[in-house]
Amino acid sequence: MTRPPLPPFSRESAVEKVRLAEDGWNGRNPEKVSLAYTQDTVWRNRAEFVNGRSEVVAFLTRKWAKELDYRLIKELWAFSENRIAVRYAYEWHDDSGNWFRSYGNENWEFAPDGLMHRRFACINDLPIAEADRKFHWPLGRRPDDHPSLSELGL
Repeated sequence: MTRPPLPPFSRESAVEKVRLAEDGWNGRNPEKVSLAYTQDTVWRNRAEFVNGRSEVVAFLTRKWAKELDYRLIKELWAFSENRIAVRYAYEWHDDSGNWFRSYGNENWEFAPDGLMHRRFACINDLPIAEADRKFHWPLGRRPDDHPSLSELGL
């Protein structure tokens, strides 16, 4: 099984890979998202270490149970042969109705089949007022005409 686009990446294929990842995460289906990663994937997400697809599913299940009404935008930062760096922001609220915008950077490394083997994420959470939200599309895939992070000044 392969997961195009495959490395080595061009600018165009790296941008496509980033958007596919964004779309997957905005779908908030842990099992489906886990299929974009190798069986033995290795993650560092904040201070948590995740190893293998089953831990990815458990991690994402916990994440989206806590981070409600999650909406994410990713943007390509840099790429090389089999690596992509992205910056991103996502908005969510907790079960008390407190809103946050979380900012981060990820470094990705891909296997030849296009599955992500390694993911390293650094994330900071900023409390925001609901009136300060910038991501208002219906839950799911971000519309193509919605502004990017750069267009939003983030």
